[in-house]
Amino acid sequence: MAAPMTDAHRRFLQVLMSHGIMEGSEVRTLHRRCCEIHKVYYAHDKLEDFISTINSHLQPLFMQIRKGMSESNGKTHYALVNLAETEITKMASDYTENELELFRKTMDLIILSENGFASSTDILNLADQLKTKKMKKKEAEQVLKVFVEDKWLSERNGEYTLHTRCIIEMEQYILSNYHDVARKCNICHSLAIQSQVCESCGIVMHLPCVRKYFRAQTEPRCPQCNDFWSWEIPGTKQ
Repeated sequence: MAAPMTDAHRRFLQVLMSHGIMEGSEVRTLHRRCCEIHKVYYAHDKLEDFISTINSHLQPLFMQIRKGMSESNGKTHYALVNLAETEITKMASDYTENELELFRKTMDLIILSENGFASSTDILNLADQLKTKKMKKKEAEQVLKVFVEDKWLSERNGEYTLHTRCIIEMEQYILSNYHDVARKCNICHSLAIQSQVCESCGIVMHLPCVRKYFRAQTEPRCPQCNDFWSWEIPGTKQ
C-alpha cells in the first residue's frame, strides 16, 4: 500500500512541474522547505523515499520523477517524465511539424557525431532540406533558441548537444531508435551522448564518469578489458 501524499509532497510536485527539471541541490532544498512549510517529518537522507511516495501516486497517470546526470558537469538532476508518450510525439503540442523535423535531424547529428555535439552551421544547413516545410536560416536560428530555452538542447560556443532534460525524458526513445549507435555508460549505466570509447573493447563512459573513475589512477586502464585508456582524462589539464 502506497504511503499517503501530504501537502508537502503536493507542493514539491507542483514546483518540479513548473520547472520541468531541477538540479539535485535545488531539489534537496525544495524537499526541506516543503516539509518545513507543511510541518511534515524531514530527514535529509530521505529524499528518495519522499520522491518514491510521489511516484507511486503518479503511476496511474503514467508519469514519474526520474533522476539523471548532467553530461557536462556530472551533477544530479530530477525531471518529471511522461511515460505514456516516450517519443518525440510528446513535443507535438508545443511545436510545428517542420520544427519537430528540425529537432529530429538535429538529434541525428548529435547522436551520430563522435563527441555528442552538432555545430550550428551543420544544423542550419538542414533548414532548407526539411521535407515538411523548408525554413529560412534566420527562422531556424530562432527555433534552435526556443529548443534551448525549453531545455531540449544545450548550446555552447555555437555547438549544440542534448539537454539533461531531453536525455532523461527520451532515454528509451533514443536507445530503441538509435540502437546501432546509442550506448549506455559502463559506470552509471545510463545513456551516454558525450562520452569516450575504449579503443580495445568499445565500452563507453560519460566524461564525468571517466573523470571520477580515473581520478586516483596513475595509469588509467579500461574497467572492462584492462587495456590502457588512451583518451585524455577530462579535468586533468594543468
